[in-house]
Amino acid sequence: MTTGDSGGLHLCTAEQGGATAGEKSDCRTRRVIELGNGSEVIYMSRFINYDESWDYLEYLNKNIPWNRPTIRVFGRSCVQPRDSCYVASEGLPQLVYSGYQPHAYSWDEFPPLKDILTAVHKALPGSRFNSLLLNRYKGGDDYVGWHADDEKLYGPTPEIASLSFGCEREFLLKKRPDKTPRGKKTSGEQPKKRSKKDGSPDKHSFVLKHGSLLVMRGYTQRDWLHSVPKRVKADSLRINLTFRLVL
Repeated sequence: MTTGDSGGLHLCTAEQGGATAGEKSDCRTRRVIELGNGSEVIYMSRFINYDESWDYLEYLNKNIPWNRPTIRVFGRSCVQPRDSCYVASEGLPQLVYSGYQPHAYSWDEFPPLKDILTAVHKALPGSRFNSLLLNRYKGGDDYVGWHADDEKLYGPTPEIASLSFGCEREFLLKKRPDKTPRGKKTSGEQPKKRSKKDGSPDKHSFVLKHGSLLVMRGYTQRDWLHSVPKRVKADSLRINLTFRLVL
């Protein structure tokens, strides 16, 4: 892991190829996918240098205190189908998901994570993150089902920056079904209205490459669900870092 100008990382800044339908390019460094109605995804396929990414994969695999907890899904207890670890700044509200409250480790316990955080902040001007949920997929049977990172401690428009190391895995997005009963009226401030005819696709698929960064912004957690499904051919290790801001 070589010391450089971006928090100790060598970052790749040139993206090959042009933007496709529904996308726009930004100085050839990233793809921006407009999902419609204030939702946006940014994807950088080579955020961290390829060789250096292998160094980080090895460090994270050996030094992070991984845990595979028991969680509750649809009222039933089950073992989470991937390993995880949680890192957060001091004084933040506790994270709880699926009935599980992970221990919050300090950034100071893992200096390379602080370097990566600095690099992510530099790549996303105006963004700020103070917590990190790490996931380790040992093979194709490890996965994460359809969900949204819409916990209240992240606020109404959370930004999630997802950095991947190791085995390429498919990342899926699909629109949430609108569960508001027809004709039902609500009081108070109204959220931004979702249009069913915005012209954007209802599903998106990304192959998250080694060293890539994917960012979800705006109303993505309100209007969309995402998952990393099982894949038989994904037979090697993948580690994913998801940076978040706890309010």
